[in-house]
Amino acid sequence: MKEKGTRVRFAPSPTGYLHLGGARTALYNWLFARKTKGVFILRIEDTDRARLVPDSVEDITESLAWLGIPPDEGPYYQSARREIYIQRAWELVERGAAYPCFCSPDRLERVRQERKRAGLKLGYDRACRNLSPEEVSARMRERAPYVIRLKVPLSGETSFHDLLRGKITYANKELEDIVLLKSDGWPTYHLANVVDDHDMGITHIMRADEWLPSVPYHIIMYEAFGWEPPVFVHLPVILSPDGKGKMSKRAGAFAIRDVRAEGYLPEAVVNYLALLGWSPGDDREIMSLEEMAEAFSLERLSVRGAIFSYDKLLWMNGEYMRRADNERLFQLALPFFKERGYTDTGIIRKVIPLFKDRAKTLKELVEISGYFFADPDSYDEEGAKKHFEAPEAPILLRELAERLSLLEEWEAQAIESALRGFAGERGVPAARIIHPARLALSGMTFGPGLFEMMAALGKETCLARLRRAADWIENRREGRP
Repeated sequence: MKEKGTRVRFAPSPTGYLHLGGARTALYNWLFARKTKGVFILRIEDTDRARLVPDSVEDITESLAWLGIPPDEGPYYQSARREIYIQRAWELVERGAAYPCFCSPDRLERVRQERKRAGLKLGYDRACRNLSPEEVSARMRERAPYVIRLKVPLSGETSFHDLLRGKITYANKELEDIVLLKSDGWPTYHLANVVDDHDMGITHIMRADEWLPSVPYHIIMYEAFGWEPPVFVHLPVILSPDGKGKMSKRAGAFAIRDVRAEGYLPEAVVNYLALLGWSPGDDREIMSLEEMAEAFSLERLSVRGAIFSYDKLLWMNGEYMRRADNERLFQLALPFFKERGYTDTGIIRKVIPLFKDRAKTLKELVEISGYFFADPDSYDEEGAKKHFEAPEAPILLRELAERLSLLEEWEAQAIESALRGFAGERGVPAARIIHPARLALSGMTFGPGLFEMMAALGKETCLARLRRAADWIENRREGRP
């Protein structure tokens, strides 16, 4: 697996669906790999067997593909490398950097409570750290359960350099002898992470800053193995919309599958995520993946958390909706139309160019175009008061229907000429007919250009709806349902 050149990885645990924060981490790694002509690796850290979510790996891979940032290698699974971790753990024991610990869970809990009552720092008391080789061998012959712990230096300091934060130093006395290999033979995150990053030739680690406290343990292991550590880049968290704390499910955080289901476009999502903590160095906001990769640099990453804004994401998605090719938008929107029961692809193709400038999401596109697939079952209440109350309203709608029925060519320009000519003959402003006609045809007071909308709806539908609205007005006036 090991190669020269830049190699980065996205290493999620399959304990849930890919969320926006994880997607941003993957995106930055992907952009850096593209910028440096390197390799982007997907590694599934699935050693926490109790917390696995069955379909989460499929969700992660599908989400990365949907976002347009699939891995160049992988996915690699840590569960397939279990024997390697066991060998490496015992190698650390042989090097004097780790030791087997035979303390039972009951004893560990008893020690924890004693230290808590004494006001001491919670953690392991290192009871097994100095067992003699003979004592260890004896316990092994008894098949006593054990874990392998890291033998952290008791004095001095452990330092490392983070590209965004500079030199970071931890006093070794503040660290504890963490577990590297559990009693069931599965590694903890710390051991598997270090071994994999070395074996896979990872040159740069970009991950959330919540992992900063783990780095001193990893540095101790790198030094014990005699390996050179990679470059560390710990990214700031995405803050909730109110700016108070990390974006979380409680704060309304989206998984990528949620964003996708709401009808956001993948290019809008990656564009927005990229700017949550990175700047291209100019005032550009709308950028393609290729443009972002060209401009990307680690030096322009921010060390401060960025506030997530639903409004900004919605605005950006609207921009991409407007700019999207009609055919591509049709392909993306088709599942949303079908989910609503709208299956006439001919009508859907007509709807796309009419509404893409008005809808912010694919879901909204379907919602505001429903009257193209079924007659409106009601009329906007305020609009009806304003446009249907005039005494001549039903008469004008019926006469307009008759005039339009004479048209041989049903297209926007011909419809507009006929309506304006009819308004002139009746001696009323065209608006006195346009607004009631829009309400009669769509049930709404707003929408795309009336004449383009009528051309797309079709002649028979328009004539029938104009007459239906006239009947509705008269029935309402006479108290009939």
